[in-house]
Amino acid sequence: MTFYQKWHKKAYIFLLIIITICGEYASAQDPQFSQFYANPIYTNPAFAGTQTVGRIVTNVRQQWPGIPGSFRTGTFSYDEHFDAINGGFGVQATFDEQGVGTLRTVGLNVMYSYQIPVTRKFTMRAAVQAGVIQKSVDFSKLTWYDQIVLGNGFINPPSESVYMQGGDLNPSIFITNFAAGISGYSKNFYFGLAAHNLFEPTQDFFSTGDVENPNRIPRRFTGNIGLVIPVVESRNPKYRANLYPNVIVKSQRQFQQLNLGMYASRGSFLAGLYYRANAVNSDAFIILLGIRTPKVRIGYSYDATVSEARPGAANSHEVSLSFELHKRTPKRTVRAMRCPEF
Repeated sequence: MTFYQKWHKKAYIFLLIIITICGEYASAQDPQFSQFYANPIYTNPAFAGTQTVGRIVTNVRQQWPGIPGSFRTGTFSYDEHFDAINGGFGVQATFDEQGVGTLRTVGLNVMYSYQIPVTRKFTMRAAVQAGVIQKSVDFSKLTWYDQIVLGNGFINPPSESVYMQGGDLNPSIFITNFAAGISGYSKNFYFGLAAHNLFEPTQDFFSTGDVENPNRIPRRFTGNIGLVIPVVESRNPKYRANLYPNVIVKSQRQFQQLNLGMYASRGSFLAGLYYRANAVNSDAFIILLGIRTPKVRIGYSYDATVSEARPGAANSHEVSLSFELHKRTPKRTVRAMRCPEF
């Protein structure tokens, strides 16, 4: 089989799986990142330990900085494969702030991914994740209806009865949360599916005693699939070049999102472009630049809004930084995933 025939067959299979996933999941009310693979265990807990070395990753995102009180989100994580448990262990801290500190969310998750060598060339991982979330609201920064005076604007201080009547107000709540994921990969192909907020935990700041209609965090599904296409193969990493076509789809309740894009790498440098759309309209183009060394990886992405929200929410920025902890001789039981690093 020629090189062209081999990749034509893989591309055909790739397209069929994309269509299948998009038909099933084609969201995100949870905080989201544009550098999906630079924040791997946030995307899918099954990515924990998929490298032959330990790694520390941090991501910071500024969503729509032109809007006062925009979203600021960050994560810090560590993951590594351990032969003793035949899988990967990971831990991740998350932070999200909305409305100049009006709503803050802090989370801590731990995860384990079990490695399953299906064949000599194909590996799967199944993962579970458990964590705790603290959500807090500064009610003094909110505006209530009794502050509004017709013709004069917001001039009155709020009365307690407005937001205390009929229930108990709790400005800070703790939530236990769970997730699960699977991934499969060979040398030049990978896919994954993750489910977060598995049991749709309740998040009520204001309790009215209505147990039949709790305010739940909706379940979030994330599917990804992609190829690694060698363009220039060389023993010297400086001269290697690859293409990484991939698709990420998200679904959370009624919100659905498609991310279609491709990376290109040459030696230490990488560039990519994504198109993001939801079920209603086109959302943004994502431009990504990255550099990677044997120990450090740095990525920057710029989201250019193309929807009708552009006048007020023209762009978003995201930076990622990753460190490899140490090198070791990989054993045969450790199977690394060759997916994009950003």
